[in-house]
Amino acid sequence: MADRRVPTSTYRLQLHAGFGFSDARAIVPYLSRLGVSHLYLSPVLQATPGSMHGYDVVDHSRVSTQLGGGSGLVALAEAAHEHSLGIIVDVVPNHMAIPAPEWLNPQLWDLLRRGPASGTAHWFDVDWEYGDGRLSLPILDRSLDEMLASDELTYSDRDGENVLRYGDHVLPLAPGSRSEDLAATLDRQHYALCAWREKDQVLNYRRFFDVDTLIAVRVELDDVFEATHATLLDLHRRGVLDGFRIDHPDGLADPQGYLERLRDRTDGAWVVVEKILEPGEHLPASWACAGTTGYDTIRAVQTALVPAAGAELDSRWQAVGGEPSYGRAELGSKRLVVAGLFQAEVRRLARSAVSAAASAGDVLTAAGARAALTEMLAHVEVYRAYLRTGQVADPQGLRQLADLGRRTQQARPDLAAPIATLLRLLGDTTSDDPATQDLVVRFQQVCGPVMAKGVEDTTYYRWHRMIGLNEVGGDPRALDSPGPDALHAWADEQISHHPVGLTGLSTHDTKRSEDVRARLLAAVENLHGWDRVSQAVQREAAACDVDAVTAYLATQTLLGSWPIDIERFEAYLQKAIREAKLFTTWNDPNERYERRVADLARACLAGPVADVLTEVVAHNEPLTRATVLASKLLQLSLPGVPDVYQGTELTALALVDPDNRRPVDYARCQTLLDTLERQGLGMQPGDARTADDMPPSLDAEKLWLVSRVLRLRRDHPELFDAQVNYSPLRSTTPHLVAFLRGGRAATLVTRCPGELARTGWGDAVVDLPVGEWTDLLTGVRHFVDDTNLRCADVLTDLPVALLVRDDG
Repeated sequence: MADRRVPTSTYRLQLHAGFGFSDARAIVPYLSRLGVSHLYLSPVLQATPGSMHGYDVVDHSRVSTQLGGGSGLVALAEAAHEHSLGIIVDVVPNHMAIPAPEWLNPQLWDLLRRGPASGTAHWFDVDWEYGDGRLSLPILDRSLDEMLASDELTYSDRDGENVLRYGDHVLPLAPGSRSEDLAATLDRQHYALCAWREKDQVLNYRRFFDVDTLIAVRVELDDVFEATHATLLDLHRRGVLDGFRIDHPDGLADPQGYLERLRDRTDGAWVVVEKILEPGEHLPASWACAGTTGYDTIRAVQTALVPAAGAELDSRWQAVGGEPSYGRAELGSKRLVVAGLFQAEVRRLARSAVSAAASAGDVLTAAGARAALTEMLAHVEVYRAYLRTGQVADPQGLRQLADLGRRTQQARPDLAAPIATLLRLLGDTTSDDPATQDLVVRFQQVCGPVMAKGVEDTTYYRWHRMIGLNEVGGDPRALDSPGPDALHAWADEQISHHPVGLTGLSTHDTKRSEDVRARLLAAVENLHGWDRVSQAVQREAAACDVDAVTAYLATQTLLGSWPIDIERFEAYLQKAIREAKLFTTWNDPNERYERRVADLARACLAGPVADVLTEVVAHNEPLTRATVLASKLLQLSLPGVPDVYQGTELTALALVDPDNRRPVDYARCQTLLDTLERQGLGMQPGDARTADDMPPSLDAEKLWLVSRVLRLRRDHPELFDAQVNYSPLRSTTPHLVAFLRGGRAATLVTRCPGELARTGWGDAVVDLPVGEWTDLLTGVRHFVDDTNLRCADVLTDLPVALLVRDDG
């Protein structure tokens, strides 16, 4: 059995029916050879049949049968343990699925059958008062009256029980409620059927973001926590699971309390949280976890490598009609989603606010509360404040609240009075008034969905100055960054506060894979080529009657993912324009506009654009190579526990999900690793390359790099121990990012390789401790006797180096 150590690295696997536990077991030997210490699995509990991600859990008591069931998971763990690997699993505490058929979720089924009297009614976050004791189900295509006039709602039986069928939906009937009159029968149910377009007016349960088919679960209640976690806790107790990744903790009523309970029930297992930290924001020290899942690492790495090209890209973005101000774009997007997606949440918040104000002796009208809450939510800048009811308010949370109040009142001075009332109520965390407590909790629970849908899923699809920076937890404005200094500052923070938190570069939620983003960072250094592609795409866009802003998104998508087939490119563009919500949406697709964008996609792949793209991408290859390898080496050797998302040990040009869940060719990965193990990168230590030498592929170089770093971390954890210092290495060139781990492992990477190609390294040196160093990537040995190592000597064959000083 593997011990329960903190991981030295993890490897994320996306499980589904087509890649289950047995498939994962087959690649365990390969992952062990790669150097990882733990498998990091997507959710493993029973999800909706056909689920491709596992976040739509229907039964917490069972390990997913479509993945291989409990026996399959145990067999995977046994194989992992034989290779000294552990297992981390993704946990979904915030919500469950409302499946079709509904009986797949036994707790929901009982609630639908018995209503508030159900033994599982308290599991779910339902506003029974607003629904007059009934759960609103917005599942109908048309109004209930129209459906009753059709034959789409029918009686049936299931296991001797009367049920109602509608398409794939199967709904229980309250005992003794069936009559010949279907309308009368429906009036007697504990749920109210309605059209999905009516949900803003009728919805009375908390959702995951705006997804009506995911209903929130109240894990803050003792028995709900125990029931929803019993299987996972048992698997941990038995040694099958070693740690947990917690999905969307911002949605919980009390994230701190939840994490403390999980820590106590697992004797302090390694736990990380999917927490998106905005620039300058820190995870509360009171949260009982190792850290985040590492979106902040993406921002730190990209900030260190991005060229200073803000002015040049500003002019290009504005020339195609782009909004000059990112702040205005973001605020407009958040206002849009609050008004368009979250009116049910605003309505519920307003009801609590009016009641809380009355209890406090203030006067707050329903209309004033809704208007003020709508504006406040549009101005939130973090996914959650850190305020706990019954506790003295956290200073960071109060600062966030005060900042929010200032921004909102400046934007809407006409709402100053209701905003001030709301601020007082939200800051009153020690109040024993139920309505005030409800307001404090729910306001924080709504902030995350507004940020996710307003920023990640709207602004990032509208504001295209440089889409490689439009990443979850990223900063689209960071084109004139402080470079390596910001990375070193982040590393110091990581070591001080969360030295064994996860560090990521690609995840199942990133908008683009790490290599697409690296390509775009590299492309910025060839703006002549950028312009050539952009002009070619814009010509096709004009012919297809597609707006220039969408064409600019298409331009950068092609630069980052070329070559790409039409199915992937067209599917991505359709998703992007629907998320942008400018010309078409998911709920109301504009088929004529979408056809024009599809025409543009086909024109780009079949006409002159493809020729220009091929030339420009080929020209950028040396820049791309340097940036891909630099990004990966930084991520893998920075403080924290690095995660490798499935398939990204090779170059992976993936776009947003589901594109990033395409099958990984593990046979190719293993064959390539076998070859590399026999011959390395095809060079002997000290050999100089000639112009006739065939360079190794970028796939090979990246795989070699990943395996060398992960093995070093696994075999010599003392070099990366949390208590070991992180030291930036001084250099005489701005083109080097370098640091020292454990006094003996040095990371050196090239930044802005395009500018470097014009000047060369010259006499630039890096200040390295005296000793004999071996580059684990090339095998070349370097003797340092005066603390200076010439960059040109160490970065000859590769644009990066991983140096380890000999013990002697």
